[in-house]
Amino acid sequence: MDEEFCEVVVTAADGDWLAGFTRTLVEERLVACGHQVTPIRSVYRWDGAVHDEAEARVALHTRRSLVPAVVARTEELHPYEVPCVIALPLVGGNPDYLAWIAAETRAG
Repeated sequence: MDEEFCEVVVTAADGDWLAGFTRTLVEERLVACGHQVTPIRSVYRWDGAVHDEAEARVALHTRRSLVPAVVARTEELHPYEVPCVIALPLVGGNPDYLAWIAAETRAG
């Protein structure tokens, strides 16, 4: 069952925006939940310059089959030109928690 699920990481400049975005994905049953960390420090290159800025990060728990829908929804709603959206496979976990993810998300 573990191979069915993943953690999707999304970052944004505004923690409140990210919390609202997470709520939208939960309401749409694209993810079961999101665990947000604010602030994080992001160092990255963009448009030829190195940036060092505060951001927020959320770890979304969902089905692997829903990742394309999560990516599409992020691209639709996110204020960044190229938002960070990466999916990490789950290699194990509490079977009851994984069953809860399945129950709280739509079939992909």
